[in-house]
Parts: sequence; structure tokens; C-alpha cells
Amino acid sequence: MGTFVWRGHSRDCPVELAFAVIGQRWKARILFRLAGGMHRFAALRAELPGISDKVLTTALRELERDGLISRTVHAEVPPRVEYRITAEGLALWQAAEPLRRWGLAYRA
Repeated sequence: MGTFVWRGHSRDCPVELAFAVIGQRWKARILFRLAGGMHRFAALRAELPGISDKVLTTALRELERDGLISRTVHAEVPPRVEYRITAEGLALWQAAEPLRRWGLAYRA
């Protein structure tokens, strides 16, 4: 079947590759929030109970590195940082939508 490589991620299966990109516990939740519109760091943290600042920062950096979200820093005092889902991130989220529907239908 071959190897599937995308932005430094390499897997033997395309589905496994997609899960590797967003499989970390918080990444899908972050994409879900950003699919609804722009968020600032504090707003994301408030909508994700249980996430630490460190884990949120790491997940945001990885999603940005992978081109799934964009980060905009406004030159203000204090600095204002906004996160948005990119077209590529939205495409991935739309591809994951059937999994979300499946999870809703089969949750206990």
C-alpha cells in the first residue's frame, strides 16, 4: 500500500495518518471550537475544562505547525493573540464530522 507522509507525519495507512495529526486528546476539541469561529487563548481554555495552559499551548503550536490553525498576534499592549481554523483544518474537521455523528449515536 505504501507510506503516507504529510508535514513530517508518516504512517502506513491514510486513516492512521489523519488520527496521528489530530489524535492527541485535545486537538479534535480545539479544532471543533475553532470551526465555530475565532478564539483567543483564554476563551479556548475556558471552553476546555481540565486542560492546562502548557498542554493547550503545545496543542496550539502543533496544530499551527501542521497548518490546521493560524495564529495572529496583534501589536497591542498587552498583546492580543487570536486563533482561527485554516481551510486545511476545516477540510480535516469536515472529514471527521461522520466520526462525530457516529460518536453521538453510539455514546453510552
